[in-house]
Amino acid sequence: MIASPVDPASGFSIVTRPDGATIGYRRTSCGDGLGRPGVVFLGGYASDMGGTKATALERHCRLRGLAFVRFDYSGHGVSSGRLADGTIGGWRDDALAVLDAATTGPQILVGSSMGAWIMLLAAAGRPDRIAGLVGVAAAPDFTEDLIRPALDEATLAVLRRDGVIHRPSAYGPPLAFGARLLDEARRHLVLRADIAITVPVRLIHGMADPHVPWSTSLRLAERIATADVTLTLIKDGDHRLARPADLARLTAAVDELSGAG
Repeated sequence: MIASPVDPASGFSIVTRPDGATIGYRRTSCGDGLGRPGVVFLGGYASDMGGTKATALERHCRLRGLAFVRFDYSGHGVSSGRLADGTIGGWRDDALAVLDAATTGPQILVGSSMGAWIMLLAAAGRPDRIAGLVGVAAAPDFTEDLIRPALDEATLAVLRRDGVIHRPSAYGPPLAFGARLLDEARRHLVLRADIAITVPVRLIHGMADPHVPWSTSLRLAERIATADVTLTLIKDGDHRLARPADLARLTAAVDELSGAG
């Protein structure tokens, strides 16, 4: 992997993958050399690194003296590619490229929604680099468990014909989902067997989440091998979990796992 220096105009750096894809990231290095793990934020589907949780966590890590990295998957934000062409395996490789090029030492991975799925796959790919995991509204296997069952015959016909469908989003324009995404994701499903994760895991999920049921995080907690798993359910919490109280729960989980509290 090739990592570029920070661009003074934009404030972000670029990791270039061997296939030529360019992945934009921002790194806060204030915790280097303090002997504590860094933190890497992995966003959700169609989210970019400028989101509320990513930026709030960056501010918190700066105050705590923790190194922090946020990035855009390919097809997202400032990174190359189109969202409709993306795959779970490709986004895992983006995360690994950033982990390898932009971080040193043990890391706490924080995954939001789809980012929690990518977080699990990245942890499996670099087990010696992972100090802990935090999942927020975790959505592993969402392509198989949430999208496919909702597709009627007419929508499936569009998917077969055009290779892409568009689904309504509560947060902006309709989202594109490619046939390649749905098919390739079946190679990376994680909730069908035990998950060989041995580091501490903290899961946070809203019980009023209209997009990903909180039972998904419960299934994940049951599948993870380590006994050091806690699941916090927020009765009135939505999918974004970006209210001040929600962000406080997130930063508290990071403080616990990093020893920075």
